[in-house]
Amino acid sequence: MRKLPTFQSLQCFEAAARHESYTRAAGELALTQGAVSRRIAGLESFLGVSLFRRTRHGVRLTEEGAAYARRISGRLDGLERDTLDAMARQGAGGSIRLASVPTFATRWLVPRLPAFARDYPDITVHIETRTRPFLFAETGHDAALYAGTATQMANWPGTRALPLMREDVVPVASPALLARRARWTPAAIAKAPLLQQTTRPEAWRQWFAAMGVDSPAALAGPRYELFSMTAMAAVAGLGVALVPKMLVMPELARGELVVACDDPLPGDRHYYVVVPESRAGDPTLQAFSGWLQHVVDGSGAAV
Repeated sequence: MRKLPTFQSLQCFEAAARHESYTRAAGELALTQGAVSRRIAGLESFLGVSLFRRTRHGVRLTEEGAAYARRISGRLDGLERDTLDAMARQGAGGSIRLASVPTFATRWLVPRLPAFARDYPDITVHIETRTRPFLFAETGHDAALYAGTATQMANWPGTRALPLMREDVVPVASPALLARRARWTPAAIAKAPLLQQTTRPEAWRQWFAAMGVDSPAALAGPRYELFSMTAMAAVAGLGVALVPKMLVMPELARGELVVACDDPLPGDRHYYVVVPESRAGDPTLQAFSGWLQHVVDGSGAAV
């Protein structure tokens, strides 16, 4: 027999831990504050540890309570996802819970998923954003799409990484900004307002170094967390952005952005599909990984 507390007590604890308030937890769960308090007290008795301490302003998690809350929250999220999958009556192909860097998912993957749905109608792909490596065992993700170097991939424990495409970045800007000069050389770009990528703080410095240009202001300029933000700032005429060309193809096609200097910075970064070693033989993940590789190799969709 499993040694488990009641599900209701875990629900009450997770909500109270998230809000650090019995009152707000009660409102979320449509219970009375007294019911929430009794169930948490029962959980504390079951565990033999104090999960909350009372203060003048309400309750606060103890150190043990905070650690337990982190573990329980992820497991309840996973249980909810599994329940929703079962309620949706997934086909024989099942589903994939995919973690992805956000702009790549939005700009590159999602527009191509209708083709995957036609080829594999029984497989449903759920997407959540992740910008850093993580432990698959702690998140419940089945696979990840991640941009990084071979060294970073080798240091991601318990995973296998399949390289999909190299990430070559080019400087782009709005036509109005570029109209100020007849020709934009790397030296001219070094004097222009530069848009910075928070996750790639050295990108401009590396590009100018590859072009053989001195760039005292390579680190100057407003910073944006996502490539999609940087691209939109460039469209708005705020400066020159250094972005992967494949992620701004729609703006280039519409004429909202123009390549300022078609000298890419061939880097050592690639986009990878990453799966846990324990799931490497899973036919659903193999189908998805194989389809991604086919798209990249067979249609030129990575350009």
